Amino acid sequence: MKLLLDFLPVIIFFIVYKSTDDIILATAVLIPATLLQMLYTWLKTHKIETIQLVTLALVVVLGGATVFFQDKTFIQWKPTVVTWLFAAAFLGSQFIGEKTIIQRLMNGAIEMPGYAWKQLNIAWIIFYVILGAINIYVAYNMSEETWVNFKLFGMLGLTLVFILLQGFYISKHMTPESNSNQSDN
Repeated sequence: MKLLLDFLPVIIFFIVYKSTDDIILATAVLIPATLLQMLYTWLKTHKIETIQLVTLALVVVLGGATVFFQDKTFIQWKPTVVTWLFAAAFLGSQFIGEKTIIQRLMNGAIEMPGYAWKQLNIAWIIFYVILGAINIYVAYNMSEETWVNFKLFGMLGLTLVFILLQGFYISKHMTPESNSNQSDN
């Protein structure tokens, strides 16, 4: 349910774009859709994650600039800015604190050696940098419709494939205690 709620504004953007072939209108609808998503999340859980706040801010600022200037470039840069900010945060976590972001996100559910967590964190950094670069490539070298399709299906698909590959890496490096804890559940 949370994943659907997280992607709902993007799905709405996609539906409006496919219905109207108007990226400015789709962006104008994306902004209140994202605001309503945040409001719903807040009312339901009384908390909003940092990633959601960053996404909201970028949708409002870059989406607003897209609508105001009637220039799709701003909204097309949003996925790249988000993924590169994630890459920067993951990179910073290599040097700040005892655990990397990916290790904190797994929140003790998986036990792996420290080097494996650092390598996994670096893999996420590389993935986010490449994903952001691919977004810019598609935005500037392919049609607007191709970019809209890539935004929903391509970025999601690449992320799911990367998560699957991450699963293989994790299973290879899990410590025996972690394996037995998983089978006890």
